Amino acid sequence: MKYEVLVGNGAEASAAVSDGRTRDRVAQLLRRGPATAAELGAQLGLSPAAIRKHLDALLADCLVETREVRRTGPRGRGRPAKAFVLTAAAREDLNPHHYDNIAAAALRWIAQNNGPQAVTAFAASQIQALEDRCSAALEEAGTDPIARAEALADALTAEGYAASATTIASGGQLCQHHCPVAHVAAEFPQLCDAETEVISRLIGTHVQRLATIAHGDGVCTTHIPHRPAHTPSDRPARHPKADEMLSTTTVRTDT
Repeated sequence: MKYEVLVGNGAEASAAVSDGRTRDRVAQLLRRGPATAAELGAQLGLSPAAIRKHLDALLADCLVETREVRRTGPRGRGRPAKAFVLTAAAREDLNPHHYDNIAAAALRWIAQNNGPQAVTAFAASQIQALEDRCSAALEEAGTDPIARAEALADALTAEGYAASATTIASGGQLCQHHCPVAHVAAEFPQLCDAETEVISRLIGTHVQRLATIAHGDGVCTTHIPHRPAHTPSDRPARHPKADEMLSTTTVRTDT
């Protein structure tokens, strides 16, 4: 996010450059997801008045917008807290996609001439290299899905996805704060579908995509449900004729 400085003297120029750099840092923090003014100020070591000045400037330039923070407990006195998020224009400025138009045009051509299944096959082939690289990074992660999600987050971050993994009550959550193909995936969800399948294979369990940047959400969020723990007492009693029943179901009837 670049700011042009047109000022009259050295002191003003220095102040403007400093402000621009601070706003760049604010924007980079918001790239990870929504944050309140207090959270941003704490991370940057700025007073509430100072962080407000920068946020007001970003709001005036239509680079950030506000959302009301959802509270699960009882609400205290005062105004509801507001979270700040980057606008689509700001995301484009931070992560320019110079080849989006030609990529989208190419996928349209593939779909028109070979059908939607060809786009699905193309998406799967394109993400294969990413899967191979991440698979190598997960070799020592073990079999626990949450541990593998944490290792996958590190691998995806190295690939430019700014990913993180957290444990929640219902399992785990993998978040990607940047999507290099968001604009194209908005028109061709096959790209998101292929990525979700790769995440599932790498983690080793079924996952569910809850949100995507391509659909206008601030973060791509993938839910990883708890793997049910089976104990001997949990297993159903074995039918006394189970082996006989199994053998009869495998007998060929087409000979």
